Parts: sequence; structure tokens; C-alpha cells
Amino acid sequence: MGLIERYIFGRLVGAFGMALVALVSVIWVVQGLRSMNLVTARGQTILVFFEITSLALPFLAVIIAPLALLIGLVFLLNGLNAESELVVISAAGGSRMKVARPVLLASGLIAIVMLVFTSLIAPAAQHKLREATTKINVDLIANIVRPGRFTEIEKGLTFHIRDRAGDGSLVGLMIDDQRDAAIGYTYIADRAHVVEVPGKTLLVMRDGNLQRVTKADGSLSLIDFEAYAFDLSELNRQDAKPAYRPSERSTWELLTSDLSTEDGLKNADKFRAELVDRFSQPLLPLAFGVVVLLMLGDARTTRQGRSLAVFGTFMLALFVRALHFAASSAAVGNAMATPLAFLVPLAIIVIGLFLIMTDRSLSLPAPIERAVELVTDAASAVWRWAFGRESEGA
Repeated sequence: MGLIERYIFGRLVGAFGMALVALVSVIWVVQGLRSMNLVTARGQTILVFFEITSLALPFLAVIIAPLALLIGLVFLLNGLNAESELVVISAAGGSRMKVARPVLLASGLIAIVMLVFTSLIAPAAQHKLREATTKINVDLIANIVRPGRFTEIEKGLTFHIRDRAGDGSLVGLMIDDQRDAAIGYTYIADRAHVVEVPGKTLLVMRDGNLQRVTKADGSLSLIDFEAYAFDLSELNRQDAKPAYRPSERSTWELLTSDLSTEDGLKNADKFRAELVDRFSQPLLPLAFGVVVLLMLGDARTTRQGRSLAVFGTFMLALFVRALHFAASSAAVGNAMATPLAFLVPLAIIVIGLFLIMTDRSLSLPAPIERAVELVTDAASAVWRWAFGRESEGA
């Protein structure tokens, strides 16, 4: 690449990176707020909260990356046009490919990274996320025991806690175990927390005492302890198996699924649609790159003309994304619709590259442009009339 192409490529990568980080951060915060009940209601630690929300990031990045590229491209080409750099490139004899090459290169690299994410990283993260949430959902202490309540886990076994600490530990624990017909046990501890060890789940109690009552004669023995472990393995449903969705299965598992089994037969259509989505989504960055080049790749001298081009770019990109989504959804119930998910972005890419290489561009029809300009002029006049006098009066 030449100096100009490296300059455009660098600015595009920076704009794309900022847009991607901003969009993912906003959605991550929204996801985080929805998952706050893991800490507030289910007594999980803040580390578990961050683990759960972070595992969703690869999937979010795949969905957002094409939009981030679209925003970055519009920002870049608008900036190049506003600073007259597109005009200078054209006046110096540079062809449209001078701008198109770095844009297509960046779009292609993003498409390759997206393919890695859609086929490997995102499914693995979703798989682990499902395992983590299933583990939380079957956690006895997190889901059953509530602060301030006497909770009977099973006949003869009652739990009570005063509160939950911010690190997920239990404060003011009392366990009354009357399951043994001969001996009753009552555990009281200042604090306790759940510990996972190979093959067992233990409730480790700190700074408490054990009251042991012989039911035959009512004799009582009292034992103080600094640390004591209560086995929860029989109470927690450790055999619960996660029900994995197609998006949470590896690409290899989807490709080699046995259609003769009940699971494979039941989900064959969903498996096919998931594979189509994983392999067709990486085509969207290239399609968006071509769309933006067609609409904004040439220098424009009027601000209104540029605004119309930006509007048309977003509308066309939205239309392409909607068509791809419709084609992917149709593949769930109809195998004949599977190629459409690939044909939609590929058609945009091929037709767009042909128009770019033959030095053609897209724009809104002249009547629509004139109508929009009239509306814009009228709105500007009303604005100046309504607010311009206030400024003068002030």
C-alpha cells in the first residue's frame, strides 16, 4: 500500500475500534444491569458477575462488528470529504481504488476475524456461559435460602441466615439438622461460604458452635469451632445437565451431529440455520464496506448532498442486514432458503465491486434529492425564524 492508502487504513482501523468499543461497552452495561440479580438476589460474588457478563462479549462483538464498521466508514469518509482530502486525491489523479483498496482490506480483515469468532470463540464462550448459569440455577444456597427466613430444605433440615455479604458469604448462619432419629444437630456460625472440592460441595462455617442433642435422654454437648465443614453434596442437584442451544454448541458438533438421535432429529433445522448464520455473517462487513464506498466514496461539494448520501448509506445497509436476517430465519424451516443467506451479501459485494471498478456510484434519485432539499430548507427557515429572533432579543 502507498502512503495515502496506509493513512486511510490507519484512520479506518482507529474509527472502527472506537465505534466497536463504545457500542460493546454500552450493551455490556445493559447486560450487566440485567444480571445484577446474580449478586443481589442469588448471593453470587462480584467475580461471578463479571465472569457471566464477560462471557457474553464475544457473541455481542460478532453482532455489533458490522455496525461498528459502518459507523467507522461513514465517520472516516465524511471526515476526508469535509477536509477536502477526497478532492485532493481526485485532483492529483488518484483513482477510486486509491480509497477503495484500504477500505476493502480492512473490511476483509474484519470479516476473517468475525469468521474466527462466529465459528470458534463465540460458541465456546456461550457454551461456558450456559454451564455457569446452570450451575448457579441449581445452587441450593443461592436459590433457596433467603436472609431472615427459616427455610426447610427437606424434612428435618432447616437453614437460616441473617444476611449475605458482598463477597457472597453468609452472615449469621443457623442450621438445624434433625434428620437422624437418634441425634439432633444445631450449627451456629458467624460467617460461612460455599467451597467446591473434587466430588463435593462444602459449606465451610467460621467462628461458631455445634450443639449435639441425644434425643433419647435429651443430653446436650456443646462444641466450639473456628472452622467446620457441612457437606451439601447430597442437597445440591449436581447431576443437572445444561440444555445447550444451537448457538452454544461448537461448529464441529453442529457439522457432525447424528440426525438419527432424538436430539439431532428434533433440532436438525436449527442446527442448519445456526451453521448458515455463522458462516454468512462474516460477509456483512464486506457488503457494508462496498455500500459505503458506493455512496460516500466520491467527493461532494454540498453539505446537503453529503447528508443525503449518509442517510442513503444507512438505509441501504439496514436493508441489506434485514434481508440477511430474513434469509437466515427462513433457513430454519426451509432448507431451500439456505443459499439466500449467502447470496444476499455476495450479490451486494459483486455488484458493488463492479460499479466501483467501472467508476460508477449510487445516489438517491434526483426528484427525491430535490424534495429532501426543499424540506431541509423549509425546516432551516422555520428554525431561524423561531429561534433567531430570540437570539437577537437576548
